[in-house]
Amino acid sequence: MSGHSKWHSIKHAKGAADAARGKVFARLARQIEVAARSGGGDLEGNPTLRTMVQKARDASMPKDNIERAIKRGTGELEGVTYESINYEGYAPHGIAVYVETLSDNRNRTGSEIKNIFSRNGGSLAEPGAVSWQFERKGVIFVDKTAASEDDLMLVALEAGAEDIEDQDDAWQLTTPATEFHAVRTALEAAGIAFRDADLTMLASTSVALETESDAKSVLRVIDALEEHDDVQNVYANFDIPDSVLSAMSA
Repeated sequence: MSGHSKWHSIKHAKGAADAARGKVFARLARQIEVAARSGGGDLEGNPTLRTMVQKARDASMPKDNIERAIKRGTGELEGVTYESINYEGYAPHGIAVYVETLSDNRNRTGSEIKNIFSRNGGSLAEPGAVSWQFERKGVIFVDKTAASEDDLMLVALEAGAEDIEDQDDAWQLTTPATEFHAVRTALEAAGIAFRDADLTMLASTSVALETESDAKSVLRVIDALEEHDDVQNVYANFDIPDSVLSAMSA
């Protein structure tokens, strides 16, 4: 799991770049619309919507944007109907890739995702081919300056966290998906600030990419998928060793 945690940190840094390109708000709006359409516009009665709205607030999405997205989802405002579609495939070197999309045209999105895989040395797989390697989890990063391990354990484990890992300058909390909101709320109530908090898909095992060339060939597929407007999240089961990460950032 440590390798995947490293990738989660990379994705968090990439998320800041995405925000600068203006894509994060559009993706969050889709997620909010779909959550509101499937479970209603009441945050207390719709845990999925509550999580999506919190993500939007964390990204500094304007309140008006959030409210309009909810109203489009509930039908109070006219909007496009999006469908949640997941795709599974392989990047170079046998890396498993799980892609979550929200689309208003299943055929178009499917064709374009398949082309992205094939153009970048990967391949689209049948449903179920790689999803069994991933599990939905909550992941929260807390800077070590914000809390000691003992204090963090006292608050987080009691609230439902299942693991705490040392990630250099931060603690990584892992929670069951169902306990993510409770753990986050408990941290906030205890005055423990966190760097990042999100629901994600964690791989049960990871594949090490031992060379800079191998890492770049896999990231090429991931980056191309993340650039697609319909793609919401991309998860993969690779690990880039510190030595290779250092060489890539040099």
